[in-house]
Amino acid sequence: MAVESLPFQLRANSFDLAELDSIHISLDAPGQFVKYTDADQDTAKEHALKVAKHLGVQKGLIYLLGTQSASAEDSDRELPFRQRRYFYYLSGVDFPDCSLTYDIETTKLTLYIPAPEPSKIIWLGPTPSIQECLDKYEVDQVSYTCELRNHIFKWAASNSHQKIFLLHPTHAPPSLASITTNLDATVLQPAMDEARVIKSAYEITLLRRANAISSSAHRHVLASLHSATNETHLEALFIQTCIAKHAKKQAYAPIVGSGENASTLHYEANNEDLAGRELVCLDASCEWECYAADITRTFPISGTFSPEAAAIYEIVTEMQTRCIEALEPGVIFRDLHDLAMESGIRGLLRLGILKNGTYEEIREAGTGRLFFPHGLGHHLGLETHDVDGAHPLLVAATPCTASLAVPPPPPPPYTHRRKLEAGMVLTVEPGIYISR
Repeated sequence: MAVESLPFQLRANSFDLAELDSIHISLDAPGQFVKYTDADQDTAKEHALKVAKHLGVQKGLIYLLGTQSASAEDSDRELPFRQRRYFYYLSGVDFPDCSLTYDIETTKLTLYIPAPEPSKIIWLGPTPSIQECLDKYEVDQVSYTCELRNHIFKWAASNSHQKIFLLHPTHAPPSLASITTNLDATVLQPAMDEARVIKSAYEITLLRRANAISSSAHRHVLASLHSATNETHLEALFIQTCIAKHAKKQAYAPIVGSGENASTLHYEANNEDLAGRELVCLDASCEWECYAADITRTFPISGTFSPEAAAIYEIVTEMQTRCIEALEPGVIFRDLHDLAMESGIRGLLRLGILKNGTYEEIREAGTGRLFFPHGLGHHLGLETHDVDGAHPLLVAATPCTASLAVPPPPPPPYTHRRKLEAGMVLTVEPGIYISR
């Protein structure tokens, strides 16, 4: 199982800039690190086979639509491109206006790409050719998107009783209206989610790379705290470091919150002065080949923690350390969240921040959630908050709230909670939030 390693420890109320090279956040796995060659990489077809296994059918056609080019409303400016992750999982293709089909019975994977448009080439340059795609991607056939309709109708004519599996009803090509009785948009996404939950060794190498670059950017920000005067300067330095290492896309909008801003979980303004403030929270990470990192660290702006801040930092370190040490296959993630909450409550009791009650009374009252208001962590992969599969780690919720809304623990046994498995990649990110 790959987990986020222990953070750099800011002990004795301060840190030495000479120690910056020891600050790293890595994905650790048993044994020596293995460098993978092209031959070791996952293929799109291997992912497709996993998806077909979870679908539980022997025949059918999977159709996936990639992100299409689009302009902003009332503008000729194209919207920033971000490939649909489900499409990328079965193709490895990261350019717009593509789609794919996968014949479950024959295991034939076909990629459809936009045909060259001479009028656009002068502005945007050429798109990859059919031969270039065949050479780069592990697909059986590459055709132009204008051929998709005929190919699907030909398949449907030979497989009249078989289903065409879609991610969403809105993804069906308009030309398929006459065969809507065979379209199924209910089971593909759950099957793909379950396949994506367990990462391969190669997927973990991509996560390691995103993590290594993000860690380097965190180190550069920490080394520059003494000269920065505004949150914007730190954000710019982080992004600059990532881009210089060829990671041009951020996994999410960077959060650089100083002072009270650090207690806003998804603060994104990043534009206030650092003067007169003690701490800055940096929550920022990049992507590498569409795989995301997720790193959050809090630093003393002056280089020295106050005794009060150091005490809180030690509590959070204990919360994280205990949970990482307890991570292993078979563990229920909710139990780890409760373990972190226990350390947080007991630590705040020791400091006298929580009082007038025992640990048990404070836990049952839910007071700890005022200081630790989000979940312990989440899956990490093609999304920062990656898919859960059939069973959520903590609570069933919408993507925007999945890592935030943590209800009181249900009574044991937690039969509806997923047990951790080897190959899952998880974040372990407890926190204590005190705004002033």
